[in-house]
Amino acid sequence: MNGFLFIALVVSSCLLLRFSVKTFHSLWWKPKRLEKRLKKLGIKGTSYRFLFGDLKDYARLMDATSYKPLSLNHHISPRVSPFITEAVKTFGKIPLFWFATRPTLIITDPGLVKEVLSGKKLVTPAFHLRKLKAMTPAFLASCTDLIEQWKKFVAPDGSCELDVWPEIQNLTADVISRTAFGSNFEEGKRVFELQKQQMALVMEAVRSVYLPGFRFIPTTKNRRRMYLDKEIKANLRDLVQRKLSAMENGESGADDLLGMLLLNCKQSPLSTDTIDPENDGMTIEEVIEECKLFYFAGQDTTSNLLTKAREEVQQICGKNVPSLENLNHLKIVTMILYEVLRLYPAAVNQWRYIVKETEIGNISLPAGVQLLLSVLLVQRDLEVWGNDAEEFRPDRFSEGIAKAAKDQVAFFAFGWGPRSCLGQNFAMIEARMAMAMILQHFSFELSPSYIHAPHIVITLKPQHGAQIILHAL
Repeated sequence: MNGFLFIALVVSSCLLLRFSVKTFHSLWWKPKRLEKRLKKLGIKGTSYRFLFGDLKDYARLMDATSYKPLSLNHHISPRVSPFITEAVKTFGKIPLFWFATRPTLIITDPGLVKEVLSGKKLVTPAFHLRKLKAMTPAFLASCTDLIEQWKKFVAPDGSCELDVWPEIQNLTADVISRTAFGSNFEEGKRVFELQKQQMALVMEAVRSVYLPGFRFIPTTKNRRRMYLDKEIKANLRDLVQRKLSAMENGESGADDLLGMLLLNCKQSPLSTDTIDPENDGMTIEEVIEECKLFYFAGQDTTSNLLTKAREEVQQICGKNVPSLENLNHLKIVTMILYEVLRLYPAAVNQWRYIVKETEIGNISLPAGVQLLLSVLLVQRDLEVWGNDAEEFRPDRFSEGIAKAAKDQVAFFAFGWGPRSCLGQNFAMIEARMAMAMILQHFSFELSPSYIHAPHIVITLKPQHGAQIILHAL
């Protein structure tokens, strides 16, 4: 018995020692080693602080700015991204900060953004214009429902005050559901509602002080996060399986996003062929993740786009329902949408993680470093956009995105090059159609009750809604 206890004590001691060494390595030695190397490269920034890094300061600044609305201007960076804005102001265009134990470089140089986004990425044919044309009826159905609903709102007096933020969110969720899941679009909306709850919980966790391993503790909110994740995946997996069955039985085709993605799998779901390892297509699990991302990114991106361009809409569309050909000729509308996306990008940051030694801008960065590409700051940089970078000037895009600024990668609200968002064409068609139809039926002005307070809940949103006064034409 004594021998057994001795062996157990030795084993326990060894395990404890191993755990202590690994903890020391991950929480102190590795971060300090990376910090020393980055500082030798001439990179300036904050120094590593045990366990939390800069997260306490990050959370403190976010909380402090969330209580202060802005005057009606577009200088939103200090409110939306206060820590990042201050770090760039203090240390220059490529500052270092610590996301807990992970060293993070903030990239605000368009040339470096181009290098980072130049990696290979699978491009699915789901959003080619030819296939998007087949989705036009779904766009039209959702927009028509919105117009009819708004007509009811203004019917008694000819005008009303309306918070358009939830209205446009509902519109884009409806469009995504119809185009992604076809006849199952009502069930697809369930995914959207679950993801909205998940986003709020995730953002709350991000603003809290990070404790390693805390996400595995079964607290009420952690259990809720895990439940939502499982529920979202289960809903999507069920929709995928039903879509596969319908396609195999000839009851449905690749006439919606889900069908197109399934036909782009490594192994066609409609055949028994062996999976080709050299095929760059998706797995079924990747299809599920694409559906999640489509809801998450597509819904918020388009929600930030709508504004005025009635004269052009009337000239090209008249009182007719806009066609895809009409939408392609709405040049002024497109310029306005791009300028809105420049000043209010849905994703204010894009993240990358270095998994092996990588050279960026003649600097050899080690594995373990995280890159934060600041869309918000690059798209407002005075050096590339001019002294009026904080002003709303849609004519910047009169010759397209490439010539809007001194550097063609200064605008990357949809990513860039091979890392461009697959849903860019989808989002722009959706926004132009919604905008054109709204302007055909209504005029609107900003309500006196509107509070200018953009903030981040994963993506950029109006904290207190977007109230307008809506008038029927």
